[in-house]
Amino acid sequence: MSVEDAAAKVNQMSALAPLPVTPPSGPKQRIAYLDNARYWVMLLVVIGHSLTELVVMDSARGVYTWIYAFHMPLFILISGYTARHYVGDLHQIRRLIGTLVVPYLLVELSLQLITRHYDGHPDRLMVLSPQWVGWFMAALIIWRLTTPIWRALKYPITTSIVISLASGLIEIPNALALHKTIAFLPFYVIGLHMSRERFLRLGAWNLRVASAAFLGLTFVICQFVRFPSSSQWLLWKNSYAEMEVDPGEGLAIRAGLLLLGLAMTAAALSLVPRRRSWTTAQGERTFYCYLLHGFVIIWLDRHYDLWARIEPYGAPAVLGCIVASIVLATLLMTPPVKRVFHPLFEPKLTWLFRSADESPRVRIPT
Repeated sequence: MSVEDAAAKVNQMSALAPLPVTPPSGPKQRIAYLDNARYWVMLLVVIGHSLTELVVMDSARGVYTWIYAFHMPLFILISGYTARHYVGDLHQIRRLIGTLVVPYLLVELSLQLITRHYDGHPDRLMVLSPQWVGWFMAALIIWRLTTPIWRALKYPITTSIVISLASGLIEIPNALALHKTIAFLPFYVIGLHMSRERFLRLGAWNLRVASAAFLGLTFVICQFVRFPSSSQWLLWKNSYAEMEVDPGEGLAIRAGLLLLGLAMTAAALSLVPRRRSWTTAQGERTFYCYLLHGFVIIWLDRHYDLWARIEPYGAPAVLGCIVASIVLATLLMTPPVKRVFHPLFEPKLTWLFRSADESPRVRIPT
């Protein structure tokens, strides 16, 4: 199936269930299924980041390639679904500033200061050029603000795919991780047009069997097949010229990655448990894990040179990294971590915004 056919099918599905144009009334209810998915995808995020320094080894490269083929598409699609009611009202703007802009500034500036302390760069703080985990926060801000546009377009998914493919044809600066933001855009837009019923439909037993087989097959392939420059393609941040391929080849590779990411995302969602469990509560706090795990990894790497020390141990070192990453991620999703960092990462900012019952007076010139 071509990218255009896949996009048309998803667009047709989205037309059957139009998105509401106003936020739902009453308290927001969390979906246990999606919180379970957040927990598992956050484990993949931390594992992937912990293996970055070990990809020179075959045992790490295969796991890394498999994770990076779909972990961010999965995370982004869920983020799109949870943002489907965004219309830019006062409450939503306050929340966007408090839970995205402020954490982005805190985490990005802190990480840049730490890396400058250890590595001597960047020479100056580049608040608009995220260096590592901050890119996702920057992308979420842009995606969230443009949500009304993707809801207004007649063919939003097709449009987002065309933009993603075309973005590789030109050089795009790293301002707010713009290239990655645009390249990953289709997964966010598809998430906007998902519904709870479609998520749950993925849990049919025959789909779950096929999904397990598909993910298992892709994992095996990643272990035994070497993909040239795969790690750079999977970062979605370079133009086709930077990847040293002609435009036609670049378009084909990115289209293939879009289809692969979407297929693996659907397979992973098919296998996520539907019932509430201990992973559900953990999945409600993935925000804190994402923001904090980078500090732990950088500290262990720069202060103790941990990855260089364990690299000679080969496959056991990779397995140890995976186990340690699971433990770290799970600990960073616990209630004590949220209590400590909640004032920093989710400030109320009552001093900055008008109250809900205040309305600005607008004078219309005569």
